[in-house]
Amino acid sequence: MNGFKFSRALAIAKKEVFHVLRDPFTLGAALGLPIFMVLIFGLAIEFNVKNIALAVSDANQTQSSRRLLDTFASSKYFILKHAASPSDAIEQLTSEDARAALIIPPDFERNLFAGRSANVQMLLDGSDSSTVAPVLSYLKSIQTIAGQRLANFNPTKPYQIQSRYLFNPELNSRWFVIPGLNVLIMGILAVLLTSLTVAREYENGSMELLLSTPVQPLEIIIGKLAPYGILGLIALSLIYIIARVFFGVPFVGSHLVFALGALLFLIAYTSQGLLISVTTRNQQIAMQLAMMTGMLPTQLLSGFIFPIESMPKFMQYVTMILPARWFMQISRDTFLQGTTFVELWLPFLGLSLFCITIITLSTRKFKRDLEP
Repeated sequence: MNGFKFSRALAIAKKEVFHVLRDPFTLGAALGLPIFMVLIFGLAIEFNVKNIALAVSDANQTQSSRRLLDTFASSKYFILKHAASPSDAIEQLTSEDARAALIIPPDFERNLFAGRSANVQMLLDGSDSSTVAPVLSYLKSIQTIAGQRLANFNPTKPYQIQSRYLFNPELNSRWFVIPGLNVLIMGILAVLLTSLTVAREYENGSMELLLSTPVQPLEIIIGKLAPYGILGLIALSLIYIIARVFFGVPFVGSHLVFALGALLFLIAYTSQGLLISVTTRNQQIAMQLAMMTGMLPTQLLSGFIFPIESMPKFMQYVTMILPARWFMQISRDTFLQGTTFVELWLPFLGLSLFCITIITLSTRKFKRDLEP
């Protein structure tokens, strides 16, 4: 009875496997939900703002103004909509028929050929701040290209600055999003599924039989974590295949480094779910806590949507206790940058410390009695 025995942990794992096989919800959530989510979110999430409705009032109607409009249209970011007058363009912006308005004055070409400043006015809908910043960045590029087309611009300096994007040359949002979806989907599933395991035993009354056996708390914990960890690895493999085959996301790093990071992440979140289950002993409460501590922090504080570097210093330190923050870095860096294990020592250290801490807390919290 004393000491850890693998055979007893394996017996608990087999018991949990039989339960999973008899539970269509668990199998569907573990295998079907990741595929559904990565397809839907992979197609829907797009950080590059495109198809911006642009109301255009061209009072100049010259070859120069048409070249300027052609520059906007050829960028593929704007969809031009005719406006009869500046007031009509503003009306389209106010009524949300357009997200931006471009007003070209009557003297545009005359000022351009006279060497004076040829100004145009750009009005943006500031109610959606997520659109304004990308549009302003587009305008800088369009302004440069338009200047070259309209004035036959020749640089007087002996050099030109050219920008080049490394690791994601096309700035493809899916290359950035889908490696992050690995973390989001697996984090939600791991903590949600395991949060119900021990709580279900208490509610069904089977925990009393389990506690009457010579099985140790650590053996119960490992036995219950193992099947869900394997399910998580299978689901992660499906996500990887979809990312590579369906979305064409490159993988330039080490599969061994990625697999090790994924294993630590799954252990961390399954352990967290088990701690919730051991603490609450109620499936409904356990599910609510799992969503609050698993889904929301993983989505908002892991760097999936908001860069951690842009957060206040205090919140940056808070994110260090979240496994999702560390695996997010491992996933994206191995997919796109080919980062090595040595360069990722800090994320691996953070995941390892979290695993040790949560498993220790789960073991101590687990009591060999039915007292609440």
